[in-house]
Amino acid sequence: MKNYELLIVFKPSLDSEELDKAVDKISEEIKSYKDGSVASVDKMGRKKLAYDVQGYRDGFFTNMILSIPPEAVVEFKRNLKLNENVLRFMFMEVSKKAQAV
Repeated sequence: MKNYELLIVFKPSLDSEELDKAVDKISEEIKSYKDGSVASVDKMGRKKLAYDVQGYRDGFFTNMILSIPPEAVVEFKRNLKLNENVLRFMFMEVSKKAQAV
């Protein structure tokens, strides 16, 4: 099982309750995969975007550290693209830090 970091930019039109529901929905999807788990969720708040994305100038940023099987990554990314509340996301593998000798 590999660890991943997921940065999601949600639409700014969501209120705090809708944002919580959207984050919970993604967390439940992660847990639905075999041995999937969420290590941490950091809601970083509303931030200005560098350029317009789908007509929005800002968005709610959320960072998640998660673990899912490698064979589920393609399906998970597809589901994020289909999520209407997500403006953008960045999904990357977390590498282990090099140890000094």
